[in-house]
Amino acid sequence: MHLTGLRAAAWTGMITAALALAGAAWPQTADSTPVSDAQLADRLAQLVESTAVIVPGLAKASEGLRQLAGGTLASMRAAPQDAALRYRFGKQVGIYVALADSFPRPEPFPAVAERQFTDLHEGLQRYDTRFGAWLEDQRRAAEARDADPSGSARYAEADSKLLPAGSSPRVVFLGDSITDSWRLNEYFTGRDFVNRGISGQTTLQMLGRFMQDVMDLKPKAVLILAGTNDIARGVKPPSIEQNLALMGDLAKAYGIAAVFASILPVSDYHKGEDARFEMTRTRPPAVIRQINTWLQDYCRREGFTYLDYYSAMADPSGQMTADMADDGLHPNAKGYRVMAPLALDALNRALRTQGSPSPQAQRSRK
Repeated sequence: MHLTGLRAAAWTGMITAALALAGAAWPQTADSTPVSDAQLADRLAQLVESTAVIVPGLAKASEGLRQLAGGTLASMRAAPQDAALRYRFGKQVGIYVALADSFPRPEPFPAVAERQFTDLHEGLQRYDTRFGAWLEDQRRAAEARDADPSGSARYAEADSKLLPAGSSPRVVFLGDSITDSWRLNEYFTGRDFVNRGISGQTTLQMLGRFMQDVMDLKPKAVLILAGTNDIARGVKPPSIEQNLALMGDLAKAYGIAAVFASILPVSDYHKGEDARFEMTRTRPPAVIRQINTWLQDYCRREGFTYLDYYSAMADPSGQMTADMADDGLHPNAKGYRVMAPLALDALNRALRTQGSPSPQAQRSRK
């Protein structure tokens, strides 16, 4: 198709606008410039929009498809690890490319416009290659988790090299990412506090490594902070409570003073920065309070020490105070500064009463 006169001038202006829309979406040195998967997807989306207006009729024909791809990309930004969304976006861009290739291109077709389509084809191929590699990484990670579902390998070497406890009572902090990220030596100087937190773990996984990472270390006390990941994964409260109670039984059987910490509150205060920071949707405050109420009563009945982080970190609405966590879930430095003295007080109380039967147990023996 040939364009002349005013039509050619108008089309040239449209090409200029399209290239301005794309901007530097795909640098000429893209092959040597490292980009993340998210950046790659964003560039593909920009190229889809810019190329759609280069070829007459393509924008209208592809409007619905481009809207679908845009919606998928928005969902991917909120859930970057969702394989179905990644696959869907790649397929939608692939369908668009096939549609675009079926449209006749105006003549003359500027080299800079041709480059946009070349970049789109190369980018899609790169996206598909990366998606395949990402799926393989996910498969390998899943196999590793299946082989070691409790994550016992994480601290196996450190456990074997841990020196015998000295004059200071040894305490193991068992938990998930909130414990894993806590630099205990900075908050509790001069204490034999051992961090055995693993990011993402549930109560069942912690129960699975309780022997290796707690009992075998021969601590005087264990501080257990667990349950938030169970809630996020849809585990029902009775199952969470059962796993916590089993850890309590093991601690009691081995003469270890157990401190059970309340599940921390969460908040949605930072969701404007990132949609993933909307925490109350997957961790409903009502469920957190339900388990904490059970946990407090359980500690009272069994003679364990209850550590109430929740009351100190929740605001009147029941959400974590905005300045204690930058993502609504994990404590920041201020959050840990609030937690530290509460933990120390609870541990001191537990160590003082270690070995003393609870009032309920005393009455049951009379």
